[in-house]
Amino acid sequence: MKSVFQFNFQHKYLAVFVALVVVIVFSSFENKTIKKETSAVQFQPISFTKQYYVIDGKPSYLYSGEFHYFRVPKKDWKKRMELFKAAGGNCLATYVPWIIHEPEEGNFLFGDTDIRDLELFIQTAKEVGLYLIIKPGPYQYSELRNSGVPEWLTAKYPEIRAQNFDGSYNEAISYVHPIFLQKTEKWFDEVCPILAKYTTDKGGPIAVIQLDNECDGMQLWGGGMDYNKESMGFGKPNGRYTLFLKNKYGTIEKLNTSYNSTYKEFTQVEPSNYRSAYNAIDLRKAKDYTDFYFSTIADYFQALKEMIQKAGIHAILDHNAYNTNASSHYLEAVNRLGNEQFLLGIDHYYNLGQNWAPVNNPDPQWAIRIFQSLETLRLLGYPPTVLEFPAGSLSDWPPITPTDVEAAYMMHLGFGLKGSNYYIYTGGPNPLKFGLTSDDYGYNAAITSDGKIAPLYETEKKIGAFVKENTWITNSERVNDCRIAYDLKISRSGEYWKAKSGFLVTDPELYTFSQKGMINTLFCGGYSPSICNLDSDDWMSEISTPLIVLSSSCMSEASQKRVIDFLKKGGKVLLCPVIPEYNENFEPCRLLKEFLGLPEVALNKEKNQRISFNTVKNVMSNNENFVTLHLPVKADIIGRDENSNLPVCWKEETEGKGKVIFLGFNWYHQMKEHIQMMDEVLNGLGIKRILKCSNPNLFTSLRTNGQQTNLFVMNLY
Repeated sequence: MKSVFQFNFQHKYLAVFVALVVVIVFSSFENKTIKKETSAVQFQPISFTKQYYVIDGKPSYLYSGEFHYFRVPKKDWKKRMELFKAAGGNCLATYVPWIIHEPEEGNFLFGDTDIRDLELFIQTAKEVGLYLIIKPGPYQYSELRNSGVPEWLTAKYPEIRAQNFDGSYNEAISYVHPIFLQKTEKWFDEVCPILAKYTTDKGGPIAVIQLDNECDGMQLWGGGMDYNKESMGFGKPNGRYTLFLKNKYGTIEKLNTSYNSTYKEFTQVEPSNYRSAYNAIDLRKAKDYTDFYFSTIADYFQALKEMIQKAGIHAILDHNAYNTNASSHYLEAVNRLGNEQFLLGIDHYYNLGQNWAPVNNPDPQWAIRIFQSLETLRLLGYPPTVLEFPAGSLSDWPPITPTDVEAAYMMHLGFGLKGSNYYIYTGGPNPLKFGLTSDDYGYNAAITSDGKIAPLYETEKKIGAFVKENTWITNSERVNDCRIAYDLKISRSGEYWKAKSGFLVTDPELYTFSQKGMINTLFCGGYSPSICNLDSDDWMSEISTPLIVLSSSCMSEASQKRVIDFLKKGGKVLLCPVIPEYNENFEPCRLLKEFLGLPEVALNKEKNQRISFNTVKNVMSNNENFVTLHLPVKADIIGRDENSNLPVCWKEETEGKGKVIFLGFNWYHQMKEHIQMMDEVLNGLGIKRILKCSNPNLFTSLRTNGQQTNLFVMNLY
């Protein structure tokens, strides 16, 4: 069934390109073949900016595929590599499983069998002209037994396992346990000198080395955050936890004030159970432990980095966050390692089995999470990269279809993807009975285990041709007409903030609202939002574009000051759904509230609510809304609960001729009135629409590099 969509553009651009995602038609692909490149690639180091990769000295797109030398039959290596290059690929990725290369402690094996012939695999990639992303672990996962870590490790050294708060052992290893780091270093001392011979600075194909795999996921999935006493150093003067608290609080008196405690020394402070926080003091302790825990991930990455560089390896070091919400778990690691030689990417899956997601295909809800995820990587200073892009599945059912993969990929390009690695491009038999899901790791990929070309290959080839022909996309930016600002840490707050704890809106509730409410309504309304990090200054100079500030009951003092300064410069702000009264440490902080004239906001407890605005009547309140009991003197009411007659939305002009609209509404997008409500408040801030879409079921993304401007239209149903 064909549909025709009409768009009313209010902005002039050099070109408009419509990509209907799910059924994507590009006439430029008709009757075209990709010429096989026979000239040998001269490998130059790959670098990256915050916007794109640099390959051979020019902005480029990283188009990689997962290819496991220990699974794919050796006789097929070159042929399958050439097929991927013919599909537009310029890179491959592989794990180097510790469990395969050190089956017994101290017995390191390389090259004795086909499944361990790492060097020949690297040499073959060089011959074909493909860069390599090498992943030596220590963890690999990849549906390998013991997640790719030798089984002798935990059998001989059980104390290295992570521990839960109650002292019970987690399924995973404690990343920073000294024995684990010692054994990892011995493994790296064997494998890294091999890799060092083939890095790009020596003319080889290895451009990227991955640090571990989906780090902290193993612990969180296996039981929770790590409380291993030896690793964390509880009670030790130079223990990690003790030093973290000293660094944060400076004096024990300041900590005692914060914790309502009477400790005499930092070594006496006991860790809290991050899952049992039901008041401000307990939340403070739980947040501290959460922040501390993520700082140990940075310690772990730093240790791995030093082990790798000790071998003389000069390459990009990367890591893959394990899902759309997880990039914030590595904020400390990004700060520690920097965003010039350390690259953070992410894994985006929509179907790994029938329990994976509600619908097992790239639907609109998934698209919103993808947008938010890629925007987070951009804000951290990276070219948004998906290091595990779904190109197959470990499950035979539900199927991964070429149509869905194409839709998912084009959606990613519309939202700013600058590099990807198909997981997986091709597979093969699991070696040594090490497979957890099947003896065959074909993964329903583009090239089957026995070397046959599957329908998915044509999809990857089609996308590869599109990326190659549309070089403008590498340095393109998304055009926006509004911006959404929040603290990036709210996406990890759900790890410790489990209850209301006396607050109107919690950070986990705010993060859910950002996806199911605000972004969803903006997309359905045809708006073009971008995301800003409220904990940064880089958004403050642009005052003409409306800023949607999402706030829970807590916002840091620094962020409150930024919003105030932005308004004083004449900025336009939509503040939603509440006004903060506490800082990030759950201490009273009312700077923004005082600047706005001390409005008093409370939960609307009216049983039968009817929320209406000047031009929109009866907007469905399917979550919570908040009424203002005391209005600022100069505030004008825009929306109210008709039954209680209390205001839910109001506007005022601030010092510096700034304009603020407060919208006390926490909704999940469901009705057309939600879009109409957003139209009214954003029009009140003078928004200049980039485009309009008459169909709320289509998402759009307009991208430009300054010379070419293309429109992506996404039909995800």
